[in-house]
Amino acid sequence: MRRLLNRLLPKSMRSETVTIPVVRLHGAIMSGSGQFRQTLSLASTASVIEKAFAFDDAPAIAISINSPGGSPVQSRLIYKRIRDLAAEKKKQVLVFVEDVAASGGYMIAVAGDEIIADPSSIVGSIGVVSASFGFPELMKKIGVERRVYTAGENKAVLDPFKPEKQEDIERLKALQLEVHGTFIDLVRERRGAKLNDDPDLFSGLFWSGKRGLELGLVDGLGDMRSVLKQRFGEKARLYLVTPPRGLFGRRLGIFGSRLGFSAGDIAAAAAGGLLEAAEERSLWARFGL
Repeated sequence: MRRLLNRLLPKSMRSETVTIPVVRLHGAIMSGSGQFRQTLSLASTASVIEKAFAFDDAPAIAISINSPGGSPVQSRLIYKRIRDLAAEKKKQVLVFVEDVAASGGYMIAVAGDEIIADPSSIVGSIGVVSASFGFPELMKKIGVERRVYTAGENKAVLDPFKPEKQEDIERLKALQLEVHGTFIDLVRERRGAKLNDDPDLFSGLFWSGKRGLELGLVDGLGDMRSVLKQRFGEKARLYLVTPPRGLFGRRLGIFGSRLGFSAGDIAAAAAGGLLEAAEERSLWARFGL
């Protein structure tokens, strides 16, 4: 409403305040949406990103990233939505790294025309990882027999309850190399000549924001408020674009909604949330966070 009224006023009476919409992309990147925690996917971020780009008078969009990575597909979908809207709306995108923008988090970061990181933040980890557990010996000890019936000889590869097969590992590694290649191409396309020729750049290693600047992974060091005030003036106003209220606000009626969950719905969501939490915790732990 403020923007509309300001536009209707004569130029001499218009406010000189510059509004910069801010989007916070914080959390592990997973398909779907976390019921009890903040995770990132195209489904959970699209409306917020599009709302930010709807600020016609804004000279730039600011995106705060704090993510250890996760799904390569969701990472690229979020990246592409940001770039598509930036081209459509002709907006500059400034990305600010807080604690970490690693792996898929860094893939999203390269959607920025510039990446500014805290000197002590973590950036990089341009690689692909798959992790699971194996329980073949446990099955023997507790006297449980695994029975799997498939149509197709490769339908049950890498079964955690059976010993690994070398051909299955080689097939997984080949798939990882393809995904890694896509990641590398995207970073090269966006960062271009800014990148250092360090041989470890695409090895999966990660670095501090300060070292990331030397490697060409980021364009500068600093924090969002200071950088935006310096570029757009002390009167620049940072406007946080927020998503719709989450599970408790929208579905449980805390804010007046009449919709609700049954006890069974909540229990099922909580059980699923425990698995999501374990997966998310492992992603953050890789970076000592």
